[in-house]
Amino acid sequence: MTDAEWAIARDAMPVPAWLEGRGGRPEGYCHRQLVDAVRYLVAGGIAWRAVPADFPAWGRVYAFFRRWRGKGLVVEFHDRLRDRVRQSAGRGPEPTAEIIDAQSVKGATSASATSRGFDGGKNVNGRKRHIVVDTLGLLLAVLVTAASVTDRGAGQTLWARLRERHWRISLVWADGGYTGCLVSPATPGGLRWRWSNAATSPRASWCCRKGGWWRGRSRG
Repeated sequence: MTDAEWAIARDAMPVPAWLEGRGGRPEGYCHRQLVDAVRYLVAGGIAWRAVPADFPAWGRVYAFFRRWRGKGLVVEFHDRLRDRVRQSAGRGPEPTAEIIDAQSVKGATSASATSRGFDGGKNVNGRKRHIVVDTLGLLLAVLVTAASVTDRGAGQTLWARLRERHWRISLVWADGGYTGCLVSPATPGGLRWRWSNAATSPRASWCCRKGGWWRGRSRG
């Protein structure tokens, strides 16, 4: 990343415990190099062992990512950057509307049989991505399941996650696959839902594409 990008990312990164005097061993690698290595891996869809020698050793990069993911720091880092993007666009940090959709993709050859399923509606044997974005196309929640899992079933899990974090949401764009049983689980949380059809909403369709629905087979 550029120096300007790193200046923004560095301020949004959680501070390690040892820098705040809370104990712990100082890290031996620069966070910028580690973040760049993770971004390179995600962008190229490569294996951890294929991380180029220009970055720290792949084992160190993986240990860094695994430690941060386990402590919830990856999600926190992402949410801080998303809030800054929203504020720079003149929006509040907390979204009030969202778009939800799903896409079934063929499973990669390395994907285990237990993580796959058959989507009869799309005639796809693989996995399904359930993604929620705001009206800017910024990611709010994601869930990967076997393609055989219904939109309604996965949607309930996503709603539970969203109610814990994004309590101001009052408008949802979704297609017919998410109607029915999704309304009742959301009601006890005190949220008011107005359902629209993503298939007939130009804004919802644009946000779904900007949010990264369409990926290659390697992302399956």
